[in-house]
Amino acid sequence: MYANVIVDISHEKLDKTFQYLVPAGLENEIEPGVCVEIPFGNRKITGYVVEITENPEFDVDKIKPLCNIVKGSVAVEASLVALASWIRKNYGATMNQALKTVIPVKKSVKEVTKRTIYLNIDDIKARAQLALCEAKHQKAKARLLRELIEKKELEYSVVTGELKISTAAINSLEESGFITIKSATEYRKPINNTENEVYDKVLNEQQQAVVDAVETDIAAGKKNRVFLIKGVTGSGKTEVYMELIDKCVKRGQQAIVLIPEIALTYQTAMRFYVRFKDRVTIMNSKLSPGERYDQFKRAKNGDIDIMIGPRSALFTPFSNLGLIIIDEEHETSYKSESVPRYHARETAIEYAKMNDAVVVLGSATPSVDSYYKAKKGEYRLLELKTRVADKPLPECEIVDMRTELKNGNRSILSERLQQLIQDRLDKKQQIILFINRRGIAGFMSCRSCGYVVKCPHCDVSLSQHAQGRMICHYCGYEQPAPKICPKCGSKYISGFKAGTQKIEEMINMRFPTAGTIRMDYDTTRKKDSYEKILQAFRNHEADILIGTQMIVKGHDFPDVTLVGVLAADMSLNVNDYRAAERTFQILTQAIGRAGRGRYPGNAIIQTYEPEHFAIQTAKEQAYEAFYDKEIEYRKMLRYPPVWNMLVLLITSDGQEEVQNRSEDVAKLIESIISQSEKKIQMIGPADAGISKINDVYRKVIYIKTEQYETLVSIKDFVDKSIRDNIKYKKISLQFDFNPVNGF
Repeated sequence: MYANVIVDISHEKLDKTFQYLVPAGLENEIEPGVCVEIPFGNRKITGYVVEITENPEFDVDKIKPLCNIVKGSVAVEASLVALASWIRKNYGATMNQALKTVIPVKKSVKEVTKRTIYLNIDDIKARAQLALCEAKHQKAKARLLRELIEKKELEYSVVTGELKISTAAINSLEESGFITIKSATEYRKPINNTENEVYDKVLNEQQQAVVDAVETDIAAGKKNRVFLIKGVTGSGKTEVYMELIDKCVKRGQQAIVLIPEIALTYQTAMRFYVRFKDRVTIMNSKLSPGERYDQFKRAKNGDIDIMIGPRSALFTPFSNLGLIIIDEEHETSYKSESVPRYHARETAIEYAKMNDAVVVLGSATPSVDSYYKAKKGEYRLLELKTRVADKPLPECEIVDMRTELKNGNRSILSERLQQLIQDRLDKKQQIILFINRRGIAGFMSCRSCGYVVKCPHCDVSLSQHAQGRMICHYCGYEQPAPKICPKCGSKYISGFKAGTQKIEEMINMRFPTAGTIRMDYDTTRKKDSYEKILQAFRNHEADILIGTQMIVKGHDFPDVTLVGVLAADMSLNVNDYRAAERTFQILTQAIGRAGRGRYPGNAIIQTYEPEHFAIQTAKEQAYEAFYDKEIEYRKMLRYPPVWNMLVLLITSDGQEEVQNRSEDVAKLIESIISQSEKKIQMIGPADAGISKINDVYRKVIYIKTEQYETLVSIKDFVDKSIRDNIKYKKISLQFDFNPVNGF
């Protein structure tokens, strides 16, 4: 057996591992994550085992044996390396790709150093020296001594800045022994909250029952437990999370809170900050490299107990992790869209096992996958069935837009929604208008011949943007919007317009006195843009918030009493077996934003498919009724979670090459299926949903079977068969287990 060892866990050096022979007697103790001592040149150093293999990478006579296992080594790095190994095995990636996913970036980030100047002598000597400096007309030295006699210490930047004292004068006083300069590392903190709010909330009976259930299992020593909290919108799941975290921290452990959207980071952090103060911090992609680096360093040093952030926050290097909370666990953003295509939920459960920690999943609309596992007893199901203070759920109506069209209303706003908007504006209450555009981009088509303006490099339509631009969201290709059809010359070429900007224009025309604010990709590109928009709406700087799915996930606006869902059925028409589930979830979440404060709420769902079960059950907030229908459909068609699915994406810049090699890969898989006693179904090879991106052709193969481990073994076999085979050198192959978004 051979161990591949990485000698330095820093981002720049992750591409290089060294191979050592595992000595007899250590075979059963060496595993990924173990810290070992190894011969390196003419000295001995430590490193981490990242992989065990039977394949020597060079002449076996030249492979040195490793020395021994280092006892009591740093557990943080060891568990992260072990987690990377698990990700590599279960999701298909190289070890280096997995390591770069889990280990915090350690590029050269300049540390912020705070320098402080202290008086190094007593007051009597200091005043004598001050008098001497004044007598010699040494004004700068005198000014510094005068300030230090009064304040005892001063920040170096204040002395050189506000006091305008030169470094020469400072150095002279230091060399004479009158002052001391001390340097200390100062961490960049992304949360700057100066409010002194006091946390005074008390859990209600059902919230306390959920907390007690989790704590009882922990006290009983039940390890590796996963809890699924199914709580209706507004039932107070966040308060439950905070109570569980409080108990975790009091045990001397740390907690990670995963949230699905960057837009939620600030609001969630503020609620946690009120209770936990400086012991909480955040992590997201909007932070600067320095801020990100400092948060991981604070976690490793034990300066914080709670990390809040999207998927990547899972890999916070805590030394005594006790609790991982995944809020809105059904969200698709928890699945990585780049290699390795890991799912944060499954990865968190594995990481918790390694650390004897507890995982709490929470959602008003749990994923079908999680609820299925809860029904089977793999997760423990806990419920919050009513809103806090017994506030009623919003009253929801479905509006059939086909009827609106028959009655002569060509607006995207139904008559009923317009009436309710006016009513809320008169009452000085707030409104959210949600455009359900998941999977649909604004495109241009010719009404005369049906031509759609497409990207010349990708098999997708170009998306309309402001100033008459058309952009491909896959390769970045850009061109002006055509005035006449390039195919038939007709002037009847126009765009499909249901974007946030278009809605905002319509609202401003229909309700000219209403203040509107828009939240979408275009308005949230800058740092802090999420917080500014949400804070402006919370401060009543606008009456109506218009946006896509980012505005309906987890936000709490007490004065919102009306939610309008425009084009509710758009997400039903996406080519994805999870379409009904996603539609139900996003509608339920949207409806749940209304009536969370003093006044009851209303919701309007506008749709062309009012009879669809996902829309009907969302209206009634009837999760079980939706689940029962959906799981039958999954069973019938052998979709996850009933069966597991593996997708292979084969790509090449040659169309014939990708066709031939994908057929070869299919034959490899068929050879396994023919020898297996298990039920395995293969579909393909076929064109991917988008068959060409940036002049690269794409084919997919789907494999379905009940056992996840069977798919892992197929992945390993295919990967090994083509890795060193020259026939496959012109193709790229990616694996995706139980895909959340199609290729």
